[in-house]
Amino acid sequence: MRRFGRTLVTAALAVTVVGGTAGWASGESQSAVTGPPPGTAAWRADTAYGPLPDPATATPYEVARFFAGLDDAARTALVRTHPLVVGNLDGAPVPLRYEANRLAVVATGEARYASLAAPDRRILAFDPRGRGQVAEVFGDLEHAAHVSVIVPGSDNDATSHDARRAPHTGPAGMARALRTATETPLADGPVAGGSVAGGPVAAGPVAVIAWTGYTTPVGVGLDAADGRLAAAGALRLARFTAGLDAVGAPDPVLFCHSYGSVVCGLAARHTDAADIVALGSPGMRADTADDLRTGARVWAGRGPSDWIADVPNVSFAGIGHGADPTSAAFGARRVPAADVRGHAGYFTPGTQSLAAFAAIAKGEVR
Repeated sequence: MRRFGRTLVTAALAVTVVGGTAGWASGESQSAVTGPPPGTAAWRADTAYGPLPDPATATPYEVARFFAGLDDAARTALVRTHPLVVGNLDGAPVPLRYEANRLAVVATGEARYASLAAPDRRILAFDPRGRGQVAEVFGDLEHAAHVSVIVPGSDNDATSHDARRAPHTGPAGMARALRTATETPLADGPVAGGSVAGGPVAAGPVAVIAWTGYTTPVGVGLDAADGRLAAAGALRLARFTAGLDAVGAPDPVLFCHSYGSVVCGLAARHTDAADIVALGSPGMRADTADDLRTGARVWAGRGPSDWIADVPNVSFAGIGHGADPTSAAFGARRVPAADVRGHAGYFTPGTQSLAAFAAIAKGEVR
C-alpha cells in the first residue's frame, strides 16, 4: 500500500510538471488524422488502368509493383487525376510523389501552404486534413547512400513545419542543419558513445527527411502526457519507412525529438531503421532499449538545460512515457550533448550533438 501511495504521488507530480502552472487546459486536445488520404473513394472507383491498389490495405511493396507495371503516360494521368492519393501513397515512385504533392498543395488554394509548392521543394507527403501533415526531403533521396528521418515533437504541423523560428529548430530547420553537417568531413575520434570508423570513409550522399507526418500534441496538456497520438503516429511512421524500403532507399536513421521519441519508441519494432536516436526525450514507452524490440542501434542524449529533465519518468494509468532513455539502466548509447542549450538546440551548428548526429547519419560510427 505504501508503494502504491508513492506511485500516486509521483504520478501527481508528473501531471503538475507536464501540465505546468496552467494545468491540463494549457494543451488543446487533438484528434489524430488516420486512415487513407483524401480522394481515396474516387481513386478506388477509377478503373481506367485496372484495379488500383487500395490505399487502406495495399502494402507499400504492392504499390511499388503496381507503378512499376505502368507506362509514363499512365503514371502521369494518375498524378494529375488523383494528386492527394499518389502524393501520400507509400511505395509510389519518389518523383511522382513530388509532382503530385505540388499539385495537391496548389489545389488547396490556401496561402498557409503556398510555399510548399515552390519549385525547389521536394514534398514527399502532404495531407491538408486537420492541422496538416507534410514530409519534405532535403537532398537526393533517389540516389542517397544514407537516409535520415527527423521525427518532431509537439506543436508541429504542415503550417509550422518550416515556419520562421530560432535557426536550426523545427522539423525543416533540423533537417537542413543535419544535411549541412553531413557534408562536412569528420575527423577520426570518439563520437557518441562509439568511435568513428578509422581511415577514409566513402559515406556517399545523405538525404534527410523532415517528417511531420502525424498529429502532434499542442501545448503541454494531456495529449503530451499520454500515448494516444504517439500510437497513431507510430503506425504512420512504420508505413512511411516501409515505403522508403519499397522504393529501394537505404535503411533510415530516425532522429526523434521530444514527443517524437515516444512515436519512435512505439514504432521501433515495426521499422527497419538502422539507428534510432532519442533527443530531449520524455521516455519511449519502454523500460530498456531491449524492450523496444528493434534491430536498430538505440542512442539517447539530453542537454544540461533541457527542461524535459524536470518531467518525471513515470508511467501510471496511461500517463507518462516511462524510463529516461539517457539513464544507464535504459541501455542506450549516449550522444554527447553537454553544450546543447535548451530543449530545441540539439541541431545547432558547432555542438557536440550535431557532430555526433552527422557521424551516425553517415554510418561513420561503429
